[in-house]
Amino acid sequence: MSEVNTSDFNLADLARMNQDEAARQMSICNACRYCEGLCAVFPAMELRRAFAGEDVDYLSNLCHNCGACYDACQYAPPHEFGVNVPQAMADLRENSYQRYVWPAAFAGLFQRNAFWIGLTAVVFVAAFITGVIGWHAAGAMFATYTGDGAFYRLIPHGVLVAIFGALLGYAVLAMALSVRRFWRASHSGEALEPGSIGQAIHDTATLRYLHGGGPGCTGVSGRPSDHRRWCHHATAYGFLLCLASTSLATVCHYLGYEAPYAIWHPVVILGVAGGLGLIAGPIGLLTGRPASARSRNRSADIGLVFIVMLLATSASGLAVLVLRATPAMGLALTIHLGIVAALFISLPYGKFVHGLHRVAALVRHAHEQRAAARH
Repeated sequence: MSEVNTSDFNLADLARMNQDEAARQMSICNACRYCEGLCAVFPAMELRRAFAGEDVDYLSNLCHNCGACYDACQYAPPHEFGVNVPQAMADLRENSYQRYVWPAAFAGLFQRNAFWIGLTAVVFVAAFITGVIGWHAAGAMFATYTGDGAFYRLIPHGVLVAIFGALLGYAVLAMALSVRRFWRASHSGEALEPGSIGQAIHDTATLRYLHGGGPGCTGVSGRPSDHRRWCHHATAYGFLLCLASTSLATVCHYLGYEAPYAIWHPVVILGVAGGLGLIAGPIGLLTGRPASARSRNRSADIGLVFIVMLLATSASGLAVLVLRATPAMGLALTIHLGIVAALFISLPYGKFVHGLHRVAALVRHAHEQRAAARH
């Protein structure tokens, strides 16, 4: 398909164009079926003879952009059929995030302005917290705080709960409604078996479809490897470890054990392990981004901003740990909290939501495969 200026289309027009192109390529693939063992897309494709809009939306979220089918395809460019499944699916997948976003008025806003929205959030929240600290006591920003509750002598616990509780609550609500819209559009409404959900969780936790059919994803070297898969593992599990650390810290706080915690405390151990994962994973993803045409993504900027934001969140969090008993702690904590706030704001509208849509697509895939096996 020849290049077009997508800025000339509104969201609905672009959706139809991307869906039509994905359906065209799936029709060719369905006749060929050479790639049927590579990933979940092709077994799901083979259960269909026609590809409506909601079908290709679903298939696009099964695609992990490993590139194996592009390398194997006899109809890939410069063939006149121009089959480039990873690119077609990436374009449609990014478009589907905008169409299912909540509230709908925000569709496209973060895709166009991801960097500036993130930077504005960091500056605004950091400035607000700086003002709270300055109002609390003159010179408090560069004072040294130690012992139980040291962080809350700098910034009251209630202020932190109010700011980040509201931001996280909004992010969770927006993501839940986005996934609900996607699920209703792509699922037939049949009751799911527990086994389907279990299979989807397994496939998600192991990143089964980032194997590229076995040898791995094709990276910047042009050779398949598991580099991208392991970087995704480090990023995903690093995030979960940080979430576990924060959750445990919340429980400890309300049980009467206030931060900061000793270096051997489970909260710190989980946080450091997660932080290291969120440094190693994003760096690997940034340095290993494929330069080939198949991964040319028109919405790559928001994905790049999200990866950088994860990296900045982890690095600034570890800096707070190192500097927590020094006069630099206040500044480090303020910057870290500003970055965390920007991350929370962007979660429903950035690359993070693709993981949730993908889990929903894998649940449907497991359900369809089980139903097909019975018949």
